[in-house]
Amino acid sequence: MNPIEQNLQNVREKIASAAAACGRDPHAVTLLAVSKTKPVAAIEEAIASGQRGFGENYVQEGVDKVLYFREAMPKVALQWHFIGPLQSNKSRLVAEHFDWCHTVDRPKIAQRLSEQRSAALSPLNVLLQVNISGEASKSGIEPAELPALAATVAALPHLTLRGLMAIPAPESDYARQLAVFQSMNDLFAQLKLHYPQLDTLSMGMTDDMSAAIAAGSTLIRIGTAIFGARDYPQHV
Repeated sequence: MNPIEQNLQNVREKIASAAAACGRDPHAVTLLAVSKTKPVAAIEEAIASGQRGFGENYVQEGVDKVLYFREAMPKVALQWHFIGPLQSNKSRLVAEHFDWCHTVDRPKIAQRLSEQRSAALSPLNVLLQVNISGEASKSGIEPAELPALAATVAALPHLTLRGLMAIPAPESDYARQLAVFQSMNDLFAQLKLHYPQLDTLSMGMTDDMSAAIAAGSTLIRIGTAIFGARDYPQHV
């Protein structure tokens, strides 16, 4: 068993354990492997170990990987999620190549993504990023702005609104992690009253996945625990 296969097995076991501890079905929690800065060889090992969903933070790096695997493994159904901050001048690449965008936080970006998504492709799956910790430096909308942005996205023809995403401020205390994630789940539940098709609450990473699962996360974003420490090159 190679290291990445072992790491994936360990993470899946942790997800199953956390789900069981709060009475949830482990299959209700999807594992997204965050592959930013990692070479295609590492992703190939993860694919060989059964992983199919990958998250990328840098647009061009992500597109390069999408194109590589589309050619190298045309019969393997991979899902590519863009999970980084999205600038307007990069929206076309995300619209043209990714399956999901987790970081929609303003109407302009949503409108551009819809306009730039080919009608030949299935609609782009969209999550609205919420700045749940109120950090000045963090992307995401304020909770009060959520209904208006959700209405905008839901009306756009080439987007499908799937749910919410958050990256809370780092917190080592489990009870405080749980409280923040629970507030996200409350927002998700409120939004589902108006959009019952919503099915995805993307929250939780390597250091806080247990609290996120206890609070109702349906998608956990894990990088370091799968691929090891990251190398951060300069990205333009």
